[in-house]
Amino acid sequence: MSLVALGVTGGIGAYKAVEVARGLQKRGHDVVAVMTQTAAKFVGPVTFEAITRRRVITDQFEAGVNADIEHIALASTIDLLLVAPATANIIGKFANGIADDFLSTLYTATRAPVLLAPAMNTNMFAHDAVVKNLDTLASRGVRFVEPGEGYLACGWIGKGRLAEPDEIVAAAEAILRPAGPLRGKRMLITAGPTHEDFDPVRYVGNRSSGRMGYAIAAEAARRGAHVTLVSGPTGIEAPPVAEVVKTRSAADMLEAVRARAADADVVVMAAAVADYTPVERAAQKVTKDSDTLTLTLKRTTDILKELGQQRLKSGGGPILVGFAAETEDVVNRARAKREAKHVDLIVANDVSRADAGFDVDTNAVTIVGAGGAETLPLQSKSRVAMAILDRVEHLVGVGRAV
Repeated sequence: MSLVALGVTGGIGAYKAVEVARGLQKRGHDVVAVMTQTAAKFVGPVTFEAITRRRVITDQFEAGVNADIEHIALASTIDLLLVAPATANIIGKFANGIADDFLSTLYTATRAPVLLAPAMNTNMFAHDAVVKNLDTLASRGVRFVEPGEGYLACGWIGKGRLAEPDEIVAAAEAILRPAGPLRGKRMLITAGPTHEDFDPVRYVGNRSSGRMGYAIAAEAARRGAHVTLVSGPTGIEAPPVAEVVKTRSAADMLEAVRARAADADVVVMAAAVADYTPVERAAQKVTKDSDTLTLTLKRTTDILKELGQQRLKSGGGPILVGFAAETEDVVNRARAKREAKHVDLIVANDVSRADAGFDVDTNAVTIVGAGGAETLPLQSKSRVAMAILDRVEHLVGVGRAV
């Protein structure tokens, strides 16, 4: 599921933006509406709130905690900025870097793809200034849904009417779910922690939230893959994928992966699987009879290593991607793990950082492959997922190079 910022500006076509929001939701996307002050004169914000189930953003300086930097937070998390209708005014602001309201500031701050659906009077659309602004935006990679021809609200007949909602949604979908090497591929993705119970109440675990694996699953589904998500215990909502398999322990996850890996084209082991599990599980809660408690642990099966060894023996099998959560010598350890486990890519991150790794929305990783290591800067986990799957698509397209 992608997050779309739907910009609504002041034109009679603003009423169609309501159906655009509905259409995006029907395709499985999440929508946050950003309305200019003029747009609110055509359609009430409460309408978009009811549809999107999110607060509508209407004021750059709305009172509240961190309100003045909300455009930066949103800019880093959206997958698409879609403006429908896009008036001559907002097009001019975007083209010339004028950021005097929330929507124009969001445009300058985001690195997400931008799609505009222009709507205005015929002569305005053909005016040299507007044409120049559209050309400027096109040169920056902005994409457009061309306006339709016919009767306009002003009474004129010509080109300038906002495209129909279905056409706008289809254009957004083409950006959010592009045809590529992963379309139709079967992907098995693991996510979250494992909980290794030592009595009916307590367990040994880690701080993984599952956000990274869930982001990869969501992005893979967006790219058209048939995704099976094997998830450890986590409180976050699963993305819309073909199958979600809930597990608890390392043994549960091993069983789930073994049962499905042979049919997969790609396996991404993003889960933080416990390396050790209690030798015995007490039948009743362990009481506090002593100041100390000794647990005897045993090694769990390294799922990724097992898959790599199976592939090495058979000479075939899925593309394998693993994760290495480290606290020191991150890249060198990741290189060693990639070779020892016979996998294609290892995604390494320093989990000692407060702003990356476990239980946060951002990550900074190094992707280690046969061709070397590439370090990505701190960014949202959804963008890290995109970068990882870009490299997986390359492996799918050119063939694996372990």
